[in-house]
Amino acid sequence: MFDSHRAYWQTFSVPFSYPVVFGRGLFDPENRSLVDAMRLREQDKRHRAIVVIDDGLAAAQPDLADRIAAYAAAHRDHFDLLEAPRLVPGGEAIKKRFDTVETLLDDVHRLGVDRHSYLIAIGGGAMLDAVGLAAATAHRGVRHIRMPSTVLSQNDSGVGVKNAVNINGVKNFMGAFAPPWAVLNDLDLLDSLETRDKISGVSEAVKVALIRDVRFFERLELDADRLAAFEPTATEYMIRRCAELHMAQIAHGGDPFEMGSARPLDFGHWAAHKLESLTDHDVRHGEAVAIGIALDVRYAVLKGLLRRGQDERVWDLLKRLGFTLWHPALLQPGADNRPAILRGLEEFREHLGGRLSVTMLEEVGVGREVHEIDEDLVVEAAEWLKLSEGL
Repeated sequence: MFDSHRAYWQTFSVPFSYPVVFGRGLFDPENRSLVDAMRLREQDKRHRAIVVIDDGLAAAQPDLADRIAAYAAAHRDHFDLLEAPRLVPGGEAIKKRFDTVETLLDDVHRLGVDRHSYLIAIGGGAMLDAVGLAAATAHRGVRHIRMPSTVLSQNDSGVGVKNAVNINGVKNFMGAFAPPWAVLNDLDLLDSLETRDKISGVSEAVKVALIRDVRFFERLELDADRLAAFEPTATEYMIRRCAELHMAQIAHGGDPFEMGSARPLDFGHWAAHKLESLTDHDVRHGEAVAIGIALDVRYAVLKGLLRRGQDERVWDLLKRLGFTLWHPALLQPGADNRPAILRGLEEFREHLGGRLSVTMLEEVGVGREVHEIDEDLVVEAAEWLKLSEGL
């Protein structure tokens, strides 16, 4: 221990609080959610803002930039849109290179954006990650408002505190923990999504239900056909409840900035991250998470952690939702002739900080941390997925 005569212990805490809003028509001039978020602290100030839009969303909703300009004009006493919204790549493309972050940092400098100004991001989770990193590092932090535009970002990543890009092919290697100023979820932004992207985001709801809330899992089973058809009532409940559970883990799980090794919200992710890399992101994040969940649930049964039949139950739900639960990359050999997917365990350990800690199931709704993985059983679980797909 430190010599008490030589060491001083500095201790302080910083409370974080930000609103997470769910609604529709957030750029309707009558809707005050955005302008009220900007006025949380300074009521009478005219707030300066840069807006960044996912280019895929802009193409799907070509009037979006005009609606934003009209909204700013309607609230000109409080909202100064510094220039037309900047379009940036969406999806994993934005995270593969650092140039978008550099461009946004140049914008912050060029437009004189200060720490009390806003960088507003409208897009999917990967885009929010990259813009959030720019916001977290400019002036050591400018105010960042997230407006998620995908199921995956509204029910999961958008409500969290992580920001990152990939470096040297390593997912989320460069990043920062920085809570947003506000998260504004406009359910209307989901209307233009492709079916594949609508379904993809439901995997995170299955994930958090499996480790935290058996009743939510049962609700997902009940609503599976409606969710597969993107029925509004079932979809909105799924998004809200999933977001609530993620927020509860961040706020009350005891480790919001992940200083330890346990990552319960990364259940199913060790294989998912590696699968994304092995397929050059042809398998999207939510799709990879669904496969990773099915793999780990089958592993838990083979290991004796979870009673038999629960793997089939989870597999059935994911299939009803519309997921394909097999990809050849799961058994693709690596340099040592072992499946390359197993390298994901080592990469996961490195990302965690030195000790492997993987969340597994002991029953539906209850997760547990394990620190050793039987690689032969992982391969057996992958082979089961292949057989279950009839291959």
